[in-house]
Amino acid sequence: MDISTNPTPLKRRNPRNFINSVRFALDGFSAALRHEPSFREDLIFVIVLTPLAIILPVNAVCTAVMIASLFIIIIVELLNSAIEWTIDYISTAQHPMAKRAKDMASAAVFLSYVNCAAVWGLIILANWHRILKLEFLHWPPHLFP
Repeated sequence: MDISTNPTPLKRRNPRNFINSVRFALDGFSAALRHEPSFREDLIFVIVLTPLAIILPVNAVCTAVMIASLFIIIIVELLNSAIEWTIDYISTAQHPMAKRAKDMASAAVFLSYVNCAAVWGLIILANWHRILKLEFLHWPPHLFP
């Protein structure tokens, strides 16, 4: 069948679809909080380090990159949990392909932590002279050079 002659109709968007999408996202977040200890640990990690990223004496772009690297951990952990739950739903039997998929999802979480450590390490190293002077403790902050 030729796709050009029978195109798939586009899904119509309306405010109710958007509200449902937000509701589903919040349900997923809530389920991860209730059922995934590793997600809760990652969330605590992000909650603790986000204020540190904000107060460190680095420019706004570096702060944004540091916070983004933290949120990547949360996003990847959610995807990892979704993969694991889906595989467990399909079958609880041990299977090498299921193990491989779960291991790959776990590897993605590990790499998101490596990425976060590399980003934070490079930014902190590049701004070490300012951190040692405790510039972030001076108030008000110098917003303009």
